[in-house]
This record gives sequence, structure tokens and C-alpha cells, in this order.
Amino acid sequence: MSSGLPVRRGPVGRRPLRLLAAVATVCALAAAAPSPPSVAAPAPPPSVAADSPPFGEPHRPRFHFTPEKNWMNDPNGLVHHQGEYHLFYQYNPSGDTWGNMSWGHAVSKDLVRWQELPLAIPHDDEEMVFSGSAVVDHDNTSGFGTPEEPAMVAVYTSAYKADGRQAQSLAYSTDRGRTWTKYAGNPVLDIGSKEFRDPKVQWYAPTRSWLMTVSLSTERKVRFYSSKDLKTWTHLSDFGPQGAVGGVWECPDLFPLPVDGDAKRTKWVLVVNINPGGIAGGSAAQYFVGDFDGERFTPDDDGSYTPPAGLLVQGFEDPAYGTWTATGTAFGDGPATGPLDGQSPVTGVEGTGHASSFHGGDAATGTLTSPEFTVDRPHLNFKVGGGRHPHDPAAVPEQGPPPAGTVLADFEGGGYGDWTATGEAFGTGPARGTLPGQQPVSGWLGDGLVNTFLHGDATTGTLTSPDFTLDKDHINLLVGGGNHPSASTAPTAVRLIVDGEVVRSATGKDTEALNWTAWDVRDLAGRTARIEIVDANTGGWGHINVDHIMLSDTPARPRSTETSVNLLVDGEVVQSVTGSDSETLDWASFDLRPHQGRKARVQVVDRNTAGWGHILADHFTLADAPALSAVQRADWVDHGKDYYAAVSWENAPDGRRHMIGWMNNWQYGNHVPTSPWRGAQSIPREMGLRTVDGRVRLTQQPVRSLATLAEGPEITARRVAVRNGSVPLADGRADGTALDVDATFSLRDAERFGLKVRTGPGEETVIGYDAGRRELYVDRTRSGAVDFSGDFPGVQRAPLAPVDGKVRLRILVDRSSVEVFGGRGEAVITDQVFPGPDSDGVRLFAEGGSALLDVARVRHLGAHRD
Repeated sequence: MSSGLPVRRGPVGRRPLRLLAAVATVCALAAAAPSPPSVAAPAPPPSVAADSPPFGEPHRPRFHFTPEKNWMNDPNGLVHHQGEYHLFYQYNPSGDTWGNMSWGHAVSKDLVRWQELPLAIPHDDEEMVFSGSAVVDHDNTSGFGTPEEPAMVAVYTSAYKADGRQAQSLAYSTDRGRTWTKYAGNPVLDIGSKEFRDPKVQWYAPTRSWLMTVSLSTERKVRFYSSKDLKTWTHLSDFGPQGAVGGVWECPDLFPLPVDGDAKRTKWVLVVNINPGGIAGGSAAQYFVGDFDGERFTPDDDGSYTPPAGLLVQGFEDPAYGTWTATGTAFGDGPATGPLDGQSPVTGVEGTGHASSFHGGDAATGTLTSPEFTVDRPHLNFKVGGGRHPHDPAAVPEQGPPPAGTVLADFEGGGYGDWTATGEAFGTGPARGTLPGQQPVSGWLGDGLVNTFLHGDATTGTLTSPDFTLDKDHINLLVGGGNHPSASTAPTAVRLIVDGEVVRSATGKDTEALNWTAWDVRDLAGRTARIEIVDANTGGWGHINVDHIMLSDTPARPRSTETSVNLLVDGEVVQSVTGSDSETLDWASFDLRPHQGRKARVQVVDRNTAGWGHILADHFTLADAPALSAVQRADWVDHGKDYYAAVSWENAPDGRRHMIGWMNNWQYGNHVPTSPWRGAQSIPREMGLRTVDGRVRLTQQPVRSLATLAEGPEITARRVAVRNGSVPLADGRADGTALDVDATFSLRDAERFGLKVRTGPGEETVIGYDAGRRELYVDRTRSGAVDFSGDFPGVQRAPLAPVDGKVRLRILVDRSSVEVFGGRGEAVITDQVFPGPDSDGVRLFAEGGSALLDVARVRHLGAHRD
């Protein structure tokens, strides 16, 4: 399972630390020798009607599973037993952000109506209970049950609090999963690793043995083990790295499916969830199709790639940079021919040399600029690696003096003056820079700053200014530290408070480098305000750095912290690519077609002095077609931002393969604006394999029993033409916040067309088809609340070819999500959205021409709870 904790990065090559909270709770349930003593089960949640409090909150899904309260992430232990589908899940019994990982539990008879049960397997003084799977031991191979009354056995990752070690352990239940006992012989598989997790176990009939698929997360490998009794495991083989490797590999799954419905032609699907490095950014689920022989998985695609041929303009094979010009010290006197001092191994280099800004480590900065050239080819392909720090067009290259104004606090004294501190995080006065155990802090002015790392991340507190009058247009301030926005339950934030309400806020970006934030306060002119600096977070990056708060009529511009490769036309950056926090170089491409005949330059830029503060580049080639990155070449279960930790049920009675995923993303998962719960599961999906354009691809459709949640008559619209605008679907009868929409469009001359859902004043979620790009897309930039994370607003895309000039979209709309299934399920996008409760409109739209809706069928859906 993914911890979700920000990773404080040290020098390149240092293994990330997984920080484990140590909070005691009750032990597992049921008694059976020789297991530890059992304790009483926690009380079950109260019986609550589906739409009465606490299940009537504005963003509470109607037909997606959410816990009554607190944090939920990865689905775990998916198994069918005695007429029930079991959904276990990563759960924090003590709060609504990640921590205290335990297994929550719900059951369903049809995969759409769920009953939440008491906590199943809680964390304890020694371990957190990370992700895993569950099986029914029908042959009693483990000895935990009997052949007549088989035990349900959970295989989970023990995340040990003392040393961070991760090992595989067992718990068992003999009462249909209601109470659990942890096995006294745990762990049953321990390789001494801190990155070894998420076992998926199944019965492999050909060898009459148990098969475990488990992740070596930071090695980007999946390992296979075999066992006769669930207790003693034998290593079979490893798979990977292959496909997308920009983040850690987690939550693997392996299962067979017939191809095109032919039971005589079976392929195996290996699902590997990755974080970060997904197709839409952050968390995602990729898959491989191939064969499994009982020991080894062999993918159909061997992962090899040959980029388009072209004219090589810079390969960095000479000792010097030649006609390219370097500034600063980061790029040295010439190309690197391997890892530099203090750097982890560099891979993906074409030839022997490459540009590297790690000369002098991450602290060095500089640029490397090509000579000017005339654009006369369609694409410029190149390889890039290093830090993930995108170009910011609003930023300036260097931090100059702040704009003139009135300084409210510069934190230069020995104490905080008339500011009031509470808690322990702020100490008795400002810090003088970096504190013990902290990475180097930079970017503050003068000698002092607020730095709540006084005793590490464990302390909390507030620092509050006296009241002042907003008599200028802007408030400028320097901010660094943890990325925990004000809206989260455990923020590290600076807040502007007027009349008791938070009207502006800022947080860090998980970096110790302070940078400028500017608040436009012209609408608050003349009002009385105060500033509150809050550190309520005790997890990773649970601190904040602040300095030089001032009133000014001029907004301060942030200093550039990019590590990027930029295309400059007429001196302006028109395209930019950054690294992925990896020393592996991968292909990228600039589309030169809009700039044909113009003068351009390439500039490799490193303006970052913090973790991963360097950039790698190589093999710049002019070509007629774009090169594709490993992320673009990978196969993705879902192209949206919010489908992760996807795993499937075992023992399904009808032989179908059903899969479910966590509808969230670790980029912002702890900060989504829901309460008193945080986290939802996707709709369960029926999986298949189908040949599409000559390739075997994974397909999916919502579980068939979803139709049983329909309320009221079906709403139908036919033969509706739309041109350059939008109209209500079915004259407004389709409006709603919980919908199942099945729509087929005929292509005409529109550039883009589709549906807008959850529309209201200033809000809409656009679900469209781009005819020129042959892509399905979801645009949630105006979908409601989007400001809780800079990674949330955006457009997600998935390739989708029309069939006989038509495009079919199956769209599930809920109070805080959309799931879009394109074609016959070969293209899927899942996104969270957080519109206002009154934004319930559904509209047809077309842009750049006309489109025809052949038919749309709409059903309103009811609640999922029994």
C-alpha cells in the first residue's frame, strides 16, 4: 500500500524514509490456540439511513462506497465467501488523514449495496497493517480452520514501527470475516526490506499451491512466491523493471482472462500500481498482458522501443559543449559520462555523454543554451531525467529585493514580539536557519525566520499576529516547508483571517526553500485582519517555514525553482518538459509545427538548490514524428487522476473478474474537501480482454448490478444536433447529481463534442471527445472546489478511436466523481470533482462545428447502503 507520506529527499540516491506513526490500539479478534488472546470487537457503526446524517453531506457519494467517517485508501482482501463480497480497505480509525493503518471492512451481496462492519484488523504497538489480500482456505492447508468450516485468511504487510521493516503476515477468521486473529508465527515472509509490500495471494490449481504476487517497490519489481500452507514461501521469479517506472511499484494483481470471449485463448494480466509517475500525474494503475507458466510472467511486449529516426543535432558525445553555451556552475565544463560525485547511477543515456546539472550537487544552478536554429521539422525529440520541478511562467530567474511596502514581520529579533505563540513548534523565538536533522533551508531574508522544525515534525502550534488594517493591495510573504493546505485537517499553512474567517492561505511545497507568495487583498481594503501561522501536522513534512510578511501595492513574484528543458521562440518559453525525480533518462518531444519557419533555441535550466535540484538531457534529434516516453508507451487501466491501488476479487461465483480502485491520488489525497470521511472506492468493474487495433487490451465496464440502483423511469433523448454551443440534455430532465448516462454520438465536423455534467454558476465538468486528436477527455478545471491543490485542476485524456463514425460514452456521475467508459470500455477516465450541491445540470455541447447525439439513455441512481 502507498503510505501517502511526503518523502523528504536528501542527496540523490538516498532511499526515501517511510515514517510510521506509533499509536496503540486494540489487537485482533477471536480466540484459537496457539494464537494471542483475543479482545472484544469495537462497536459497529450505528445503523443510518442512506441519505440522513451522517451520509447526507454535500460531497458524500450516493453509489460509491465511503466509510462513515475517517480516512480510507487502498482496497484490500477482496474475496467472495458464503454469498458475500468482502471489501477490506486501508483505514485510519483515529482520523481523516493517512495514519494508524488498519483494515476496515464492508460486505455486499451484489457489489453495489454495502454494509460497513466493525474494524477488522487493527494496528497495534508493533505494526501497522498495510495492504494485502484474503483467500478462503477450502482445503485447510493452513490449519486455521477445518475442511467443513474453512478459514478466511488475510495475507497483509506488517509495517513495523520500530525499524520501518515491511514483511508479510497472516490473520485468520472462522466467522465470515467478522473477527480476526493475528497468526502467532508472524511474519511468514521477511526479506529484511523496508520496501516489500502488498501481497496478492490466490490458489493456483495446476500446482495445487498458493501463489503470491508482491512488490519490491523501490526496485520497480514484482516478485512471485509459492506456498503449500500459506506459512512457508518459496521464491519463484521476479518481473521488472518495465513499463512506467517513474515511481514506486505497489499493489500488484495477477489474473487470467479469455481473449475476445474465447475460453480456449487465455492471457494473464499483471496490474502494477505506480506512484508517482502515472499517465495523468501522480498515482495510477498500469498493466501488462502476457503468459504465466506457474513460475514466471512473460509479457507480450518486451518493452523495447526505437524512437523515430531523424537528424541528431546534439548528442553530447564531445568533451565540451561546442556551440552550446553554459552559465553558472551546474553544467560544468562539458558533458558527463556517468554519475557525478554523490549521484546515483544514471541510466537511459544514448552513447556515452549527456548534459547533467549535478556538477557540484543539487546546490549548483545554471543554464545550457543551444545556438539559434530555424524550425523546419515537425518535432524535436530528446531524452530528459532528473528533478521534477516544472517551468513557472510567473517566476523570475533570481530572487531580488522585495517590492516596497510595510513590513509586518521580518522575524529578526530574539523573540516574536507582539505575535502570540501556542504549542511547542515555534519555540521562544525565530530560528536562524536550518535546525538539527533538517535539510538545508534557503530563501529567507536577513538572519531570522519562522521554522517549526524545532523538535522535528512531531511538534505542533500556532503563531498569531496582532490585528492590522489592510491598507495596501497585496500581502507578500516567503513560505516553505510542508505541503499541507489550510483546508486539510492537519495543515502547515499561513492564513489571513478577517472577521474570524480564513480568506487567504498559503502552504509550502515539500521543500525547505522559501519562495514568494502574493495575496491580492484589494477586495478587503480597509478591513481589519490578522495572520495565523499554523503547524498542526506531525507526519512527513509536518512543519512550515515563513519569513518577511509585508503589505505592498506590488505583488512579489516567485523565484524560479525549475529543472527543465525549454523551447524558446522569440525569447519566450513556448514548451517545457521537466524530469520525473529519476536518474533514468526517458524520451520527450517538442511539437515544432506551430513554429515552422521561426527562430528557436533550446535551453536546459537548473534553478533549483533543494532535493532533486538537477536536470539531465541527451540526444536532441529533429524528426518527423514524436518520440514517446515510457509513460506514454505503457498500458494504463485508467487514464484519469483518481484510480489507484486497483485489485480484483477472488472466488467470484460467476467466474467474472471484478476490479475496484481507490478513487484518489497521493498528490492531494490527504487534502480533498470532504468530512467527516476522506476517501472513496470506485464502482466495481467487470474486466475483459479484447483485441483492439491488433493488440490485446484490457477493457472494463461498470458491474452489471449497478442497474438495480436505478430510480424512476429511463430518460431518453434521440437525434439531437448541437452546433457551437450547448443545450440541456432532455430539456433538463436528465439533470442530477447521481446518474448513469449511456450516449452515442455521430461525428460530423465538430472539433470537440460531448456532455457537460454537474453544471451550475461558474461550474462544469466537461466530458468530451476531441475528433482531431481521437481522444476522450475530462476537463475538471472549473468543476467546483479545485484550489486545495495545484495538482488537482486539469484535463485528462485517453486515446479512443471512433467505430463506424460513432463514439459511445458510458458516464457515471456521482456527487464527487465522474467515471467515463469510452467505446466498449477500452478507454476509461476516473476523476474526482467537488462542485456545489446546486450544480446538477447536464448539457450537450459542440465546439468548432456540429455534432449529432444519436441517442442518450439516462438513469438516476439511488444510494448504495443497505
